[in-house]
Amino acid sequence: MIRWFLTIFVALIVFSALLPWLEKLGVGRLPGDVRFTLFGRKFFLPFASTILLSLLVFVVARLLP
Repeated sequence: MIRWFLTIFVALIVFSALLPWLEKLGVGRLPGDVRFTLFGRKFFLPFASTILLSLLVFVVARLLP
């Protein structure tokens, strides 16, 4: 159980660090990614980008022996 929490935590850190670079490629601005401002704070919920990156990681993992 703790391994999954660590994996998710590390994945969020990596995704957050790579987000400015990924936005140049169009990831983060896909239909289904939600950005909104609430009480002066900006929130970003990358639903479509998360699904796209998950599928990409899945395909790469399946292709590796």
